[in-house]
Amino acid sequence: MAKPSRVPRLGPPHQQAAREAQERPMLLRALSLIETVAAADKGLSLSDLSAQLGVPKPTVFRLTQRLEQEGFLAREPGKRTFAAGPRLLRLGFHTLRNSGPSAERRAILEALVASLGETCNFTVPAGSQVLYLDRVETRWPLRLHLEPGSRVPLHCTASGKLFLASMKPARRKRLLDSIALTPDTPATIICRDRLEKECAMIARQGYSTDNEEFLLGLIAVAVPVVDQAGTTVAAVACHAPSARLSLREALKKLPDLTEAARRLAASLSD
Repeated sequence: MAKPSRVPRLGPPHQQAAREAQERPMLLRALSLIETVAAADKGLSLSDLSAQLGVPKPTVFRLTQRLEQEGFLAREPGKRTFAAGPRLLRLGFHTLRNSGPSAERRAILEALVASLGETCNFTVPAGSQVLYLDRVETRWPLRLHLEPGSRVPLHCTASGKLFLASMKPARRKRLLDSIALTPDTPATIICRDRLEKECAMIARQGYSTDNEEFLLGLIAVAVPVVDQAGTTVAAVACHAPSARLSLREALKKLPDLTEAARRLAASLSD
């Protein structure tokens, strides 16, 4: 009579997960590591990555070394933690820009510009900066020309302050600790306490402004694009020379901006 086959002992779930992680091909381990770093709201150490991936620290060390050399990871200044590198950020930009109904998002921006008569853009947070994912220029000769893929500061732009205001206080503090609040114009907010108060006001009112804080003579209004969980994932903003459009007049365009943001959010969930 044949003996019944033995059922392998899998052990506790965390041990099973660790074994499965070690059995993955190196390429999948590298992709899992990149995915983990990209999803984190702070830099991750070798120990953090080893624990989250269930991979031995020496293996994680070799992976991070190679990914850092290739530009997919970057060490945070003065720390032993890893964040998204320039190559990974570029990959994210191209993925976002070319995935899903990008033509629909472009059409939404074009309709908004036709309605407002001023340049509008669609932005996302990218580390310590704001990334222009898409932009439709006004036909007026006096305008600021920025190509998609351009980056601007967080602390002195309408979209940037909106993203700061949407963050949890601890994450915002870590980010502001890592950047310089450069005085790009006399109106730039460079005092941390004042910037915190500005973020609190933005969170209450649901929109953000740039009153010549990034460039003299340029104003902007931005509203959030939120996902189904209510998280701010992007922003839509209108820019204009203050000589042509005052900030007070620009604020009257908030209903159009908010409707465009709603449609953009719907396009992201399709």
